[in-house]
Amino acid sequence: MIPVSIDTDRFRYDIHSLVKAFCPGEEVRVCTAAEWDERGGLPDVASVPFLIVIRLGDDSAPDMTIQLIRGDELRTRRGSWSPVRGSGAELSTNGTDGSELTQKNVLKKLLYELLSEQLGHGLPWGSLTGIRPTRIPMQMMDAWRGDDEIHTYLRDIFNVSDEKRALAIEIAHRERAALSFLEDGQDRGFSLYIGIPFCPTRCLYCSFTSYPYASWADRTGDYIDCVGRELELAADIFAGRRLTTVYVGGGTPTTLQPHELTRLLDMVYSRFDMDGCRELTVEAGRPDSLDVERLRAMKRMGVTRISVNPQTMNDETLVRIGRRHTVSQTIEAYELARSEGFDDINMDLILGLPGEGEREVRRTMEEIGRLRPDDLTIHALAVKRGSRLHEQLLSARGTEETAPGEDKLSSDEADRLMHIASEGARSMGLSPYYLYRQKNMTGNLENTGYAAPGHEGLYNILIMEELQDIVAVGAGTVSKRVYGDGRIERCDSVREVSQYMERLDEMMERKRRLFTGE
Repeated sequence: MIPVSIDTDRFRYDIHSLVKAFCPGEEVRVCTAAEWDERGGLPDVASVPFLIVIRLGDDSAPDMTIQLIRGDELRTRRGSWSPVRGSGAELSTNGTDGSELTQKNVLKKLLYELLSEQLGHGLPWGSLTGIRPTRIPMQMMDAWRGDDEIHTYLRDIFNVSDEKRALAIEIAHRERAALSFLEDGQDRGFSLYIGIPFCPTRCLYCSFTSYPYASWADRTGDYIDCVGRELELAADIFAGRRLTTVYVGGGTPTTLQPHELTRLLDMVYSRFDMDGCRELTVEAGRPDSLDVERLRAMKRMGVTRISVNPQTMNDETLVRIGRRHTVSQTIEAYELARSEGFDDINMDLILGLPGEGEREVRRTMEEIGRLRPDDLTIHALAVKRGSRLHEQLLSARGTEETAPGEDKLSSDEADRLMHIASEGARSMGLSPYYLYRQKNMTGNLENTGYAAPGHEGLYNILIMEELQDIVAVGAGTVSKRVYGDGRIERCDSVREVSQYMERLDEMMERKRRLFTGE
């Protein structure tokens, strides 16, 4: 365990996230001095890798001290900040040159430098712990800041590496171009997400809402009925507003039978004005769920974008992670989709899967390069609670608190894999267009979407940048309301399918209250 003592109960989450990023295999416990006293005091320094003591100060005395104690060794960092309004998560400005720093930024910078000095390495994204690192370049561009100034800010304030600064700025420019249709002063519309929580089998790494289709085959019609009722409510709430994108995700939506897919999509067309809809995506996901009947059903219903997700192009890994399909099936499904006229196909890959190194990733990129998808999303493996992979780590190590986030690859190895995948994507003519991060990611890296010009997944950008409302229907989904002042509120639906169906009225009432305020 790594204990951290803070003098006030502020920035607890940020401190925990940053220390955890440096030490993914350790439990990190952040408590106030009073809380440590209730626990019997701070642990003896000889019993822990090191301990950290933070004194934040306040607006009347804006000075802070961070101490890292390891055995007889003491490292100290001191800093001060100029009290300004703002959360500290955004570009800080005093109304002139924007150079003043918030307390949170100073805290994270000092803590980052102390940890990197102590442990002998940095992190690719520096002290940034949020899931949307492109948000800062986007905001600075909106404030008419140039690329050089953004580079300097990300480097000096957050210690972001050269490579990741360039990536974030490149993506911010492309996102802004892709969303140019969202002009200020106009209705920014809304997007619709439909959750289909069924899969052929459950993958080793998966923590999403997912149930074996075979166990639900005789009740999927009832589930679609429930989704239809939610769609009616959503159409009523958003009457008169423009529907921008529709995303059917899961699970694996194409586990549904062709007539079920047709019925589901027909519900969307019968309830919403689709004339202005810019994108209709169905996440096919598992290649073993695709056949000509399903593809033709989707094509007839106007689906513009599909996913055929291999995760890896190595058969041994596919067996290991429980995918239950082969590389040849992935190739066959992709080529079948092309032959049926789909000209916007996404594929997903995961780096850091058990047993995979540089050789396996190179093989995957070579196979994907032969197919040349329009959109390729490269994920760094995140070990999530609720996945069988997480459970295996628990079993192997015998403690829940230290299992999440242990990297099977070193940071350097993970970075090499990401470089191989990134170069492979660019060699196919694909460029990065959106990015997000998750907890417990291999190498403290990121998930990045690469796409050919004009094939950017708009829903992906919209959900990351939080520029419009997203109404989500189905079990395990989360709806999001974005207010004019940037405030965001959410409501979720229960994950378990039977509970969702039994409590449908309650789920609908949650959405009604969220979007109408009544």
